[in-house]
Amino acid sequence: MNRQKTVDLTKGSVWKTLLLYSLPLLGSAMIQQAYSLADLLIVGNYAREGQTALTAVGDSSTMVNILLAFALGSNGGCSVIVAKYFGAKNNLKVRETVNTALVSFSVLCAVVMAVGFGIARPSMYLLDIKTDAILKDSLTYLYIYLGSLPFVFLYNIGCGICSALGDSKMPFLFLVFSSVLNVGLDFLFVCGFHWDVAGAAWATFISQAAATVLTVFVLIRKLKDIKSDEKPAMFDKGICKDLTLTSIPVILQNSFVSVGNFFIVKRINLISEDATAGFTTGFKLVQIANVGVGTMTNGLANFCSQNKAAGEYARIKKGYLAVLTYAMCTSLIFLILCECIPRPLTMLFIDKPTEEAVSSSVIFLRIVAAFLPTVCLKIVSDGAVRGCGGNLGFTISTFTDLILRVAFVYILVGAGLGFSGVCWAWAIGWVVSMFIALGFFLFIPCLRKRKAGKSLQTETDGQNS
Repeated sequence: MNRQKTVDLTKGSVWKTLLLYSLPLLGSAMIQQAYSLADLLIVGNYAREGQTALTAVGDSSTMVNILLAFALGSNGGCSVIVAKYFGAKNNLKVRETVNTALVSFSVLCAVVMAVGFGIARPSMYLLDIKTDAILKDSLTYLYIYLGSLPFVFLYNIGCGICSALGDSKMPFLFLVFSSVLNVGLDFLFVCGFHWDVAGAAWATFISQAAATVLTVFVLIRKLKDIKSDEKPAMFDKGICKDLTLTSIPVILQNSFVSVGNFFIVKRINLISEDATAGFTTGFKLVQIANVGVGTMTNGLANFCSQNKAAGEYARIKKGYLAVLTYAMCTSLIFLILCECIPRPLTMLFIDKPTEEAVSSSVIFLRIVAAFLPTVCLKIVSDGAVRGCGGNLGFTISTFTDLILRVAFVYILVGAGLGFSGVCWAWAIGWVVSMFIALGFFLFIPCLRKRKAGKSLQTETDGQNS
């Protein structure tokens, strides 16, 4: 395939292959978070009411993340199934999986958009937002983001397919272009046109659309090189079922964590608007570290899926250790930054903040960042389990984290710990779910198998473990 390179993850040095494969994925995640942070930085410093605008973006982000969860689930489910058939050298099924994914996830996108527009205003009221200006700005951002969902879905599906075929470089390059465009439009719309929160939302909309167009262009060219003797079906019920079963845990992970964050923000709003502004900044900085780890783990899931299909079970263990090493280095770098310079990091995002907003962000960074290696181990273990078909274990560890986090926020804040109770709730959820995720990883059936040849395995190791 000369025009668009694909990579067989079942061959070559595991450590080198995963490093070269993961670096563009990590870079994509960091850049995606960077232009998300650009919204906060520019709005917080250049909007007419910086802290008010920052709080509005933070409040609307609770719903945005729920909507985004469905697109990320589409990415995760599609990439694992495509990687499975690509590893088994079944080009017909690769093409049919892509076709089925585009049809089924387009329907899902339409449903999510319809529901999102219907519940946008009630959801913002549920957050107990006290200021009309914040409520208005939150709804503005949310409505514009809802309009961009077709691009968000298509971009994530396209990136998932490219990554499953071993090409993580082209989506990365397009994202770099999109990010530069986003930052430029942020300055134009917020600083030049004074559109404030709406300007930041439109900048994200346009840059996401640009990245989507480029990704789809590459995907079309790449798929032309994956030929099969038979004409692929436009929709296959069996593949749709596989996509659903693989995507649901990822959707549930991201959506339920976002739902949990929704109730957490609701509780923080009852403390004060300044605490919410501090939480928005601190949470976003911690999220950067976890998104980077999570993106590398998506690569691990594709790696495990390809190698499981090819019967290369020993490579799965090596791949897990390689990605865990790379991801842990990323987590430790963020841990050091958050522990050593939490106040300067916070001050980057808010112009003339209140002391309560700054101190809330600093407290969150210092407590929660200390547990970044813990959640790193959880996320990487979850990725390996998901790539080997262990959807139930992946779901259980995620729900445990969510339930404990939300419950302990209300328990600890109610017990008088104040905002620090929010931070310790995060730590408790991460520690307990890490042990659960590690336990499921250690009992993946295919880790105890020897090489089984190059044909696609029909077993579904670990799906019910």
